[in-house]
Amino acid sequence: MDTFRTRETADVVIIGGGVIGLMIARALVQRGVSGVMLIEQASLGAEASFAAGGILGPQAEANRADEFFELACQSRDLYPALASELLNETGIDIELDATGTLYLAFTEQDEEEIEQRYEWQERAGLSVVKVSATEAQRLEPSIAGNVRAALRFPDDIQVDNRRLLTALVAANNKPGAQLVTGTKVESVSIAHDRVAGVETSRGFVSTSRVVLAAGAWTSLISMGKPAERRLPRVPIEPVRGQMVCIQTKPRLARHILYSPRGYLVPRLDGRVLAGSTTEHAGFEKQVTAGGLQEILSCALELAPGLALLPITSTWAGLRPRAEDDLPVLGPCGIEGLFYATGHFRNGILLAPITGQLIAEAIIGNVISPLLSRFAPDRFDLVGAH
Repeated sequence: MDTFRTRETADVVIIGGGVIGLMIARALVQRGVSGVMLIEQASLGAEASFAAGGILGPQAEANRADEFFELACQSRDLYPALASELLNETGIDIELDATGTLYLAFTEQDEEEIEQRYEWQERAGLSVVKVSATEAQRLEPSIAGNVRAALRFPDDIQVDNRRLLTALVAANNKPGAQLVTGTKVESVSIAHDRVAGVETSRGFVSTSRVVLAAGAWTSLISMGKPAERRLPRVPIEPVRGQMVCIQTKPRLARHILYSPRGYLVPRLDGRVLAGSTTEHAGFEKQVTAGGLQEILSCALELAPGLALLPITSTWAGLRPRAEDDLPVLGPCGIEGLFYATGHFRNGILLAPITGQLIAEAIIGNVISPLLSRFAPDRFDLVGAH
């Protein structure tokens, strides 16, 4: 990866080298921006993006149709074209698996939940299929015998998130993009209500446009004091999610398997990812006995045969959560300052639409109506006046 001199200039600086930052960098270069600098404090794609499960499943988790659901579905539907483009650009297959998702009910309460989900999605004309217990076990013989009912979501699919990251790094290794690692952005410099640059551990970078895409670390970046306008207060907290990888040969299942308590993601090579916890543990990223117990309990409820199979790895990641659980996207009152953070449990899912919308906002000042619900200015303003 690249380094830079004590003082440097860029057209756009992106702070954060996860899937969101990498996707925005690619979108900008595709649209003709030639001076994109992405700055990552550690290694590219090594945090929440690396720890994810790669599920592209807005329907399986949604209780209603709202602005977030629309954003998530539009982003999911960009993935087939994205997978093809990245394969052509880099030769890397991100293993988009379009088998779909099975959402399983094991209790009466589970059945009520999936019935409500089926009813509103069927009324909305979405692709959702009721599946009997017998049919669910025919589709996936490994699932537990006490399953009561299920929904199948054909459009809720998956991608190998780690292959996606590798492909995005390769796609950004081209003229127009400069990827800088091992470099901490200490502050964003603001002068006369406009972005002037960023102060980093390697020196100052002069720029008129900055994208805050630092995930769980976004709130740790200091903001210069604007002269007149106030900055939005955008608190982003880390939320730990633990994961377990189990090896199956032959493959345990083809569908993603969900319940209200967790999920299993079967990879093409026989690995099964089991997750996940949601823990407010600050920046403590370790795997815990309690977290593993919670995940494995759900995994065995879904597919009891996993009990006899080897665990090959465990890990944890820190998801970036805003206080209303929604992403923070778009420009704010400071000219040249854009937010692309707070994706919480949906960073992989929302990355394509985030890259597209943020690039359009930066280049042509085109603010999509999709961004309005997620604007940083929805939070209280702090600072001057």
